Amino acid sequence: MTRNVNLVAVDSGRRRFLGGALMSAAALAAAAALPACTVTKNGEVTTLTLNVAAIKDYGQAGLNAVSTILSIAALASAIGAPTVAIINAGDTALGAALNAFSSAAGSTLTITYDDTNWKSRVDSVLSALGTVESDLSAAITGVETRIASTDLSNANTALSALGTIVSAFKGLLDSVAVRRPVGAMANATPAPSQAQVQQALKVLGVTA
Repeated sequence: MTRNVNLVAVDSGRRRFLGGALMSAAALAAAAALPACTVTKNGEVTTLTLNVAAIKDYGQAGLNAVSTILSIAALASAIGAPTVAIINAGDTALGAALNAFSSAAGSTLTITYDDTNWKSRVDSVLSALGTVESDLSAAITGVETRIASTDLSNANTALSALGTIVSAFKGLLDSVAVRRPVGAMANATPAPSQAQVQQALKVLGVTA
């Protein structure tokens, strides 16, 4: 069974109506489980509310993951300057994407994810975040036999937290793609629980 869904963006406590979509009961249940979404029902209309500030938190978590992992001196030394440069390039790209998104959002957000410009900004943050995760993972895997277990544990803790954030971000976009078929959520990325995301943000020094 499908239901009419209103999409609403929320930033700094202000709601902006984005438009309507059809979602299955299963899709609504999956969306409700996402840390950045809330689902409310008024009669036959179900409203999916997107917390835009969460996207900013996700991007910041990626930046913090880079600084946390590269601050482990033994790890940074082991992976070498060329790999550090690659990671820093990804960090710079993520920072630029996050700044572009934040500037566009301002204190209110009025453009839907399906809007070309809006979608591009959001997708850029997710893409850069995924690149950072991939680069960090490859770097840690490459030196895991050459650094102390404590340093490796600390690096992997930060990397695991970043993986949770990336999964949450992907799950968020899977839930709000307005023009996707009703069955699209069947293949969506499983979303971490709110508790998992909050813990990951805490590990990476982001106060949500």
